[in-house]
Amino acid sequence: MTSQRITGILTPNLTPVDSRGQVDEDCLRGYVDWLIERGVDGLYPNGSTGEFVRFTPQERRRIVEVVVDQTRGRVPVLAGAAEANARETIEACHAYGQMGVRAVAIVAPYYYRLSPEGVYAYFREIADAVSVDVTLYNIPLFASPIDVDTVRRLALECPRVVGIKDSSGDLPNMMRMIQAVRPQRDDFTFLTGWDAALVPMLIAGCDGGTNATSGVVPELTRALYQAVRRGDIDAAMQMQYQLLPLFDTMIGAGEFPEGFRQGARARGWEMGAGRQPTTPSQQAAIDAAKGEIERLVTQLSSNPTAANRGDRETIDAIVRRVLEQL
Repeated sequence: MTSQRITGILTPNLTPVDSRGQVDEDCLRGYVDWLIERGVDGLYPNGSTGEFVRFTPQERRRIVEVVVDQTRGRVPVLAGAAEANARETIEACHAYGQMGVRAVAIVAPYYYRLSPEGVYAYFREIADAVSVDVTLYNIPLFASPIDVDTVRRLALECPRVVGIKDSSGDLPNMMRMIQAVRPQRDDFTFLTGWDAALVPMLIAGCDGGTNATSGVVPELTRALYQAVRRGDIDAAMQMQYQLLPLFDTMIGAGEFPEGFRQGARARGWEMGAGRQPTTPSQQAAIDAAKGEIERLVTQLSSNPTAANRGDRETIDAIVRRVLEQL
């Protein structure tokens, strides 16, 4: 166990699949290198953007194994370890810990809506059984919510619980969590998973984020994070407003995370078809959004040819322009 906080922008990477619908390991390895070369601070396989529930437990293990192997210690890996119950989640934690991940992220119990006491009992059982650091994952849209008192209780009672990733987008609630925990656990990490409020969350005290847009424009999310760190809030907010239309369009394109898959395609990465079946009308909506996503990525890159091959310098140029305008 380490007392160092997890900081920066960690990418909840998409999971590419091949024409047979199997995990495309070669593409995944290339994508990992591309993200690291463009400055992401860490990787987060088996998150919501990676569609962890649509892969088998064996596939999830292999996805993390490939990401850890390809990363080669260059950045930390926060592995999604959520399974359907506590026992299987503990087994996943053991497996990922042995692979060398920095920590695991565990979503609160889903399907059954539990009381705060039930959520506490679930995480306490896991935290007492594992030998890898655990970050809580609060995503109330899909799972039982983790309230402030439960976060504080787990932080104070369970040394292995080292942080929380919150994807609610609720800024006041995040501030309440930080206020309740940080005075007594200065090493506790707070990460935001809601891209539309990334800068406000960082200003409020978050250590970083696990943000799906970083899988499409990693240069911009990195520059945004660094601007906040150095206190250049005006520049950070300008970049937040640059990011917002792209995030809104991608998150609204078909069934999540289809829009982000389209965004990756606009940067030159073919992620394959998702495992969620779609109707013809849904596919038509996705196709319509694809053009707008490509337009927004091109707007950020200022060079459509370069954007389609994932050229780093083009999106770096928009970051430079934003800073020069201040």
